[in-house]
Amino acid sequence: MSWKHKIDALAEGKTIETSEKGNSMTPIIESGQKFLLEPITWDKCEVGDIVFCKCRGSYFTHLVTAKNDDKGCQISNNHGYVNGWTKQVYGRVVEVFSK
Repeated sequence: MSWKHKIDALAEGKTIETSEKGNSMTPIIESGQKFLLEPITWDKCEVGDIVFCKCRGSYFTHLVTAKNDDKGCQISNNHGYVNGWTKQVYGRVVEVFSK
């Protein structure tokens, strides 16, 4: 599912099943492993949530590692790399399915 389809479905209030390639969220989410996203906005996120967002021009499903009323959510992978700050948060992972 493309990032555009994910954003559109989440904006319509739908909870969606999706997956992504990459190892930035291992071992929580493995490359290609399916997970469930529910709609959420940045102000409802909590530190520790895994969110689908746009940060510095790229789309990620990464961790919220900090929050700031002015900057939004700090987005990081599961290996300590900080991607940056964003308020463009579309969905939160609510379930990761077994492989």
